[in-house]
Amino acid sequence: MSNVKIPDPDFAKSIIDAGGKTLDLCYQCGTCTGSCPSGRTTAFRTRQLIRKAQLGLKDDILPSEDLWMCTTCYSCVERCPRDVEIVDIIILMRNMAVQKGYLAEEHRKVGRSLLKIGHTVPASDKLKQLRVSMGLTADPPTTIADPKAMADFRKIMEKTGFEKLIGGA
Repeated sequence: MSNVKIPDPDFAKSIIDAGGKTLDLCYQCGTCTGSCPSGRTTAFRTRQLIRKAQLGLKDDILPSEDLWMCTTCYSCVERCPRDVEIVDIIILMRNMAVQKGYLAEEHRKVGRSLLKIGHTVPASDKLKQLRVSMGLTADPPTTIADPKAMADFRKIMEKTGFEKLIGGA
């Protein structure tokens, strides 16, 4: 049995064509990994993800949990000496992963909450009480409190196929 990885040269090109035009500028200095807050507490290595993308190792990237460890804080982008748009490239690869059916369970949960209530995080009873104590309505004036806005929002979600992408409600 062999551990030989088969690169897909079209993968790097597809990232570049989708908007990740700076992918090839990375020369693997490691500044991104050294700047990454996720990398301080996990095995996530930004540089490794970008290098795999350059090499066309699609099958290593798309199903990988590493793809979802980026917090999109842009620390890597701010410090990159070559102005590689690292976060944008990671988001493009996440989009490709979702299209192939790969999505971190935590992101599915957030997506389901978005579909259900129009917010990524439901307001707790404590937060609602705090809002009322400040003279505000318990629910913020968003889709939660506006049935028409929620209906419009759900139409958009339906048209975009969001529910299908996150694996159902």
